[in-house]
Amino acid sequence: MPDNKKVFSLPLFLGVDVGGTNIKLGVVDDLGQTVCYTKFPSQADQSPEPTIQQIRPLIEKLLSEQGYSFDDVAAVGVGTPGPMDIERGRLLTPYNMPGWHHYPIREKLQSATGKPVTYTNDAGAAAFGEYWIGSGRQYSSMILITLGTGVGCGIIVQDVSIDGAHSHGAECGHIIIDTSPEALICSCGKAGHLEAYASATGIVARAKSALCSHPESTLNGSNKESSPLSALAVSQAADAGDALALELVKETAEYLGRGIATLAHIIDPEAFILGGAVDFGGDKTPLGRSFLDGVIAETRRLIFPVLGAELVVNFAKLGGDAGFIGAAGMARSQFKKSASL
Repeated sequence: MPDNKKVFSLPLFLGVDVGGTNIKLGVVDDLGQTVCYTKFPSQADQSPEPTIQQIRPLIEKLLSEQGYSFDDVAAVGVGTPGPMDIERGRLLTPYNMPGWHHYPIREKLQSATGKPVTYTNDAGAAAFGEYWIGSGRQYSSMILITLGTGVGCGIIVQDVSIDGAHSHGAECGHIIIDTSPEALICSCGKAGHLEAYASATGIVARAKSALCSHPESTLNGSNKESSPLSALAVSQAADAGDALALELVKETAEYLGRGIATLAHIIDPEAFILGGAVDFGGDKTPLGRSFLDGVIAETRRLIFPVLGAELVVNFAKLGGDAGFIGAAGMARSQFKKSASL
């Protein structure tokens, strides 16, 4: 072991978080501490073979710098966007990764690394990361809802990711919160889904629709070709006191509360954890805390009193690292279950 290097708890586990832009690789130890980390472009429109083949050499180099070897890695976990077939270990047709369609990633990654591979949805991996060492670590069940361009979700109950019979068990962004004829259209083409209201895309759509009746809003200055309106612009305007922006944040909290109320009655988890870029500053800002309070208030208004009394809703802690940490954590969980048989 090189001098002044941190000592980690063996065995180690490799997490692979596949995204349409980048692939994040991280090795964590048995306690969830990150040993090494890197990322590189995913080349989503090209064959994934060269990408998969470079994973082991990259990790071997990083581990050697820490005084460890690839032999110390017991298992690998990988999370990818859907749609997917988790049981067969294959991506199906992720819309932003055309070169990876119908790719047997579990088999290929297992061959390239020589390690057992656990495969999961990327949102499920992020949820497991928060469950293992993040905001959900003290709970036996939790739901992570990620608010970004879309609305992602992962459901963890007693170390198990709820994936469903067709690998779509946690597509909570597509639960229906509006059945009116005027319901907004989701990115999937269906009407009234949570994602159409609480995602960054939904916030922008609602903002654009409201601007014509709010000429005084500073958001009109952001609604230009040279400066497209964004969820971040809404957040910044709300933080500065813009009335329309504040109303949009309030409405987003209410829409999300409706979705959480539905999930609370179905799953009854101990906690809901909110992640993703659309957190309005999170718990570090008055706006973020007000948003969280709004989510909790609307959820409590709609659910059984016994659920409302015990309701826990917090912001996520791991940020962009949740995916690779959770993928590694799921590999660790499977490795330990297999070892105990």
